[in-house]
Amino acid sequence: MAIDHTEPWTLALASPSHTEHFGSTIGRCLQRGEVIALVGELGSGKTTFVRGVALGTGLDPHVVSSPTFTFIQEYAGPLMLAHVDLYRLEQSTELTDTGLADYLNGDFVVLIEWADRLPAAWLPDDYLSIHFLHTGKNARRVRAQAFGSRSRDLLHAIMSDSR
Repeated sequence: MAIDHTEPWTLALASPSHTEHFGSTIGRCLQRGEVIALVGELGSGKTTFVRGVALGTGLDPHVVSSPTFTFIQEYAGPLMLAHVDLYRLEQSTELTDTGLADYLNGDFVVLIEWADRLPAAWLPDDYLSIHFLHTGKNARRVRAQAFGSRSRDLLHAIMSDSR
């Protein structure tokens, strides 16, 4: 089966507050079961983005911290968020012990930092990929691409809301 995807969409973010606002915009559009794969170097804004998503879904963004030492943190609110950080993942065999499969059951919105460390077989057929690129001290460029019809609809909603 061919993968249904959109062309990448890029957006310049001038500061961490813009990154958080972008996350908040996405958070307002999310529904249960959506998966967002986040990729970018250390300090590129992935966790700041997740704080924005939390805010957009009605959560206190201050509860969000990098789950680097636990792999996954849950945030309960109007939407259940699973914040996954695979930075310390050394072997894909470790994934089974993280419980990630349980979060991909459709009940949670799943945000996966360092998703490039995740074997492709672990990603659902439908997800939104966001790459964060440094373009200056605080500036970033994000490239978002939807894989699947649900994520394509999400990306179109985000693009409309960001104009």
